[in-house]
Amino acid sequence: MSGLYFHIPFCRQACTYCDFHFSTNKTHQAAVLDAMELELIRRNKELGDATVSTIYFGGGTPSLLDPERIAAFIQQARDLFRVDRDAEVTLEANPDDITAERLAEWKSAGITRISLGTQSFRDDRLRFMGRTHNAAHALKSINLIANAGFKTWTIDLIYGLPEMELAEWDEQLRIALDHGMPHLSAYCLTVEPRTALAHQVKKGLVHMPEDDAQSAQFDRLMERMDEAGLDHYEISNFGRPGHYARHNTSYWEGASYLGIGPSAHSFFGNSRRWNVANNAGYAKALKEGTTYWEGETLTPVQRTNERLMTGLRTQWGVEIEALEVDALRINSSALERYVSKGQAMVRDGRLVLTKAGRHFADRIASDLFVTDDDR
Repeated sequence: MSGLYFHIPFCRQACTYCDFHFSTNKTHQAAVLDAMELELIRRNKELGDATVSTIYFGGGTPSLLDPERIAAFIQQARDLFRVDRDAEVTLEANPDDITAERLAEWKSAGITRISLGTQSFRDDRLRFMGRTHNAAHALKSINLIANAGFKTWTIDLIYGLPEMELAEWDEQLRIALDHGMPHLSAYCLTVEPRTALAHQVKKGLVHMPEDDAQSAQFDRLMERMDEAGLDHYEISNFGRPGHYARHNTSYWEGASYLGIGPSAHSFFGNSRRWNVANNAGYAKALKEGTTYWEGETLTPVQRTNERLMTGLRTQWGVEIEALEVDALRINSSALERYVSKGQAMVRDGRLVLTKAGRHFADRIASDLFVTDDDR
């Protein structure tokens, strides 16, 4: 299985917490989109004979594009690659872009899954995050999506917000569940460098909550989703059976994927490359045939550490025998410590985190990392 990712680097306005590559200036939009079509043509051999099972439009805000442009990208992909007839094709969308007509156009274009950037059902929180929609937009768009006939759909919510009480988070989850979502991605707010939020925190204008408060909200998230019958299949993702995000799951399982567009990354098992995070520079390089990307060949140590980092985030964990470097033997004391704490376990030849261990997924993975000196 292979994936195809399109990075659409345009937004109406900047969210306070976002550190993804995007621009609110659409001066170069047409040139960038044309360059993405050209990049796709030039790279159509890189996946070899692999079948493309998932296509994902991320960003940025892909729902800003005309549906005809989305349809053209999908058709171009089908012309150039072996795309599964039943491929999952996801479009990230903002609530203020959702109408019944637009949903019908996306579905006709080949979109099978909508990922809705809801983030919150409270207007004050949405204003704080710099979102362009309000709570009424969010609820209306969810109802429209639920009745539009897509194979599946998902919403995003953010917790760990300043001064967020457990009761508020409970209310957010209740609203989401009352609207019948088959999948939820829930992310704890983090302060990323060079964002508006980082500036606000540095100036003392915003005070982030203590770790204990965010941890309690994560516990409540797991509890409510379990009660509702949504599987916790990845640290930040919950889905009913048959509604897991296939594209994102392929990332966590180490499948190959091809990234198209400014800042997009590609992965081919033993190597990785990434495009320049500059819209004008990207478009110019594609037009002139000059280099627009950098890359690296991954060592066994790097591949082992990546499998630990991504695999431990999932309910399936890491297949021990598939690790190229015996990280669990090298770091046996760290492993034993986490097993004794009830935070990790070995089951059917796989290292898996327990519910308690999910709070510390990144820390556990990093403690199991190996270096070139360990080999």
